[in-house]
Amino acid sequence: MRMSRWILDTPLQLEPLLAETEDPASGALVIFYGTVRNENDGQPVHSMTYEAHATLAEKVLAEIEQEALERFGVRRCRIQHRIGTLQLGETSVLIVVRAAHRDAAYRASRYAIDAIKQRAPIWKEEHYISGESRYLDGVPLQQKDIE
Repeated sequence: MRMSRWILDTPLQLEPLLAETEDPASGALVIFYGTVRNENDGQPVHSMTYEAHATLAEKVLAEIEQEALERFGVRRCRIQHRIGTLQLGETSVLIVVRAAHRDAAYRASRYAIDAIKQRAPIWKEEHYISGESRYLDGVPLQQKDIE
């Protein structure tokens, strides 16, 4: 079983993240769920397997949380990503952002998911109804993420 602050191999739970990020000075709460969908590029999908270089992924997700706080002035940002094989509709990524105002919360959440897709060493293998599967194209690791 893999369990950390950022990478889990069990279903992601919103309630603990809401409790962890509780903040009476925040008037805005943005929650982003990324879920497994049933189609990609015209191919019917039945499940998705997520793999990660856990140590590096944890480092990158922690950096993205901190960047969201600094760049957008939000008060709280928490990210979790699930690994393992997920079925349709299951949550693969969860982002919780709290801020004084909604604009900053929306922008920080959008930044976080875009940065995850660009920088986190997390790989996705789609499993199709036809029985075939393929890894989706990713982004090469940057030297700064390895150090």
